[in-house]
Amino acid sequence: MKINNISHVFFDLDHTLWDFDKNSGLTFEKIFQLNSIDTNLKEFLEVYEPINFKYWKLYREEKIEKSKLRFGRLHDAFNELKVIVKPSMIYKLSEDYITHLCTFNHLFEGAIDILEYLKPKYQLHIITNGFKEVQQGKLNNANIDHYFSTVTNSEMVGVKKPNPKIFNHALDLANANTTNSIMIGDNLEADILGALEVGLDAICFNYHNESLNGEVKHVDNLMDLKQFL
Repeated sequence: MKINNISHVFFDLDHTLWDFDKNSGLTFEKIFQLNSIDTNLKEFLEVYEPINFKYWKLYREEKIEKSKLRFGRLHDAFNELKVIVKPSMIYKLSEDYITHLCTFNHLFEGAIDILEYLKPKYQLHIITNGFKEVQQGKLNNANIDHYFSTVTNSEMVGVKKPNPKIFNHALDLANANTTNSIMIGDNLEADILGALEVGLDAICFNYHNESLNGEVKHVDNLMDLKQFL
């Protein structure tokens, strides 16, 4: 099952190495306390997470701006819970969320171990759709920035995964090509199909147990990447 001739490994960040859901939940717990928002955190997250997923899909597809994503996901979640929060407070919460998100830096099980295993063998890189000002903070504060030779951010390129331009930009920045590189990410549409579309091999980190085409390479645990690399 080993994949030969690979020199460059490109990782997604959120939901692949950096445990977004866990860190996001802890951030909301903190900012709700700071702003005296009296709502059940578990109930909020159950409503918020699918709404956030929907807004990120719209953002990837260039259908909404960053400001609309940040405001809309909170506004819609509070509305669904029938919790009245003034727009001014929603704006403040959206800013506080970005400010405090990088103060929590839980990684997925095996993240450090697999990076330690891969680093001597390959050049490692990041391709992320996350906000530029936040993503570098995650890498720095989680103490994993030193593993990566390059970081390609969607805001640098002006497009988001699965747009081919971001993959091609990342390859150029890394001085790599599709024949000696592979993409690892959790999102089937953005990471895997986007990479395959430009001729880049890909492995899905399928921690969410999504139903996948049998031809898609996948792992359920990051350490299982050793099967391929």
